[in-house]
Amino acid sequence: MITLLVTDQNLNVIGDPLDGWTNLDVTRRFNEPASGTVDLPASLEVMSILQPGNRLVVMRDGAVWTAGPMEIPQEIEVGYGGGDSSGGQAPPGDISINFTDDLGRIAGHFTWPNPAVAWASQPANTWRTINATGGETIIRTLVNENCGPGALTARRIPRLILGPLSGAGTTTLVNTRFEGVLEACRRVAIDGGGIGFRTRQDGRDIVFEVYQPRDLSRTARFSFGLGNLRYLRAKLSAPTVTHALVAGTEDEGATTRAFVEVADTAAASTWYRVEKFVDGSATDDTAGELTQAGRDELAGGAAPVELATVTVDIPDSDEGPGQIAGRDFDLGDRVSVQLPNGEQVTDLVRSMHLQATPTGGEQVTTLVGSPEATSDPQMVRLVRDLSRRIGRITAR
Repeated sequence: MITLLVTDQNLNVIGDPLDGWTNLDVTRRFNEPASGTVDLPASLEVMSILQPGNRLVVMRDGAVWTAGPMEIPQEIEVGYGGGDSSGGQAPPGDISINFTDDLGRIAGHFTWPNPAVAWASQPANTWRTINATGGETIIRTLVNENCGPGALTARRIPRLILGPLSGAGTTTLVNTRFEGVLEACRRVAIDGGGIGFRTRQDGRDIVFEVYQPRDLSRTARFSFGLGNLRYLRAKLSAPTVTHALVAGTEDEGATTRAFVEVADTAAASTWYRVEKFVDGSATDDTAGELTQAGRDELAGGAAPVELATVTVDIPDSDEGPGQIAGRDFDLGDRVSVQLPNGEQVTDLVRSMHLQATPTGGEQVTTLVGSPEATSDPQMVRLVRDLSRRIGRITAR
């Protein structure tokens, strides 16, 4: 059962649940903001609560499926024809809402070199460097000091708090400056042990938490034979880098420059050697910054099996329990998929897509696969490289 609620920024429910909606489409993503749309008949009552700054909460079977700000609170279509191909709807017309989850609010902030001081007082040629024994600590620090309870008052997201420590992640560091907070968090999540982060609504609080994805490959299994696998595509590609050749920043007047090589010898042995030059942001590797830059490149250029699948929920029945997204597995969990040749491949749950109509019921599909499963790897790497290069130029 689906229930749609509207709240203000302080998570106070406004009005009654949205009634008469005709279509709901929402996708939750691992370590990325969600996106969704809902259509419903227009009315003065509905329009009065679909206002800038308000949030939409999607409840599924009594639990919050997703919750966050409405990016487009009102898109109205009304008429008797003469518009686009649909011709519009007779008065009072229809309203479409576009919304995200509360990670979308965090995505609107970027990392400051010194988050403790005002923008006008930011230091020149300085990076924010955090080195910790757990990636969780770094991610929590980035969020806390740039938009959480530890940020400057004007930058704080209302009702955002940090959840309890979970102990997730391994030792790593981040070196960031004028970078999207979520972009920096995703880098740390990969480098710091493949951990996850998310927001969830708990009462009148938005809880940001970091977690260690579970290995459910023995229990959460998908195959065409089980009836819960709708689509599969698998591709094995060569690595784009096996040896990252990192060069440190040159000091003015210096006669030497730091050089660090970071290698994936196993990938080079299996495939072949692929070198890539990396322009580092530090003058030396005292804090391990140049080494970390090399690791980032290796992670982005690795050659896993690119696995893209679409799975479907299996409901509970008299024959036994089913397998339900959000209940039996969730974003970031490692599950297993059977290939046509019988081989079992394990990978992460990357997204969950909920579609619902009052007459057609609910359908949930799940994407399991590598980060590049749903986008062009070359374009992803190009954007990442350009962002880092721009950041390094800005820091100078």
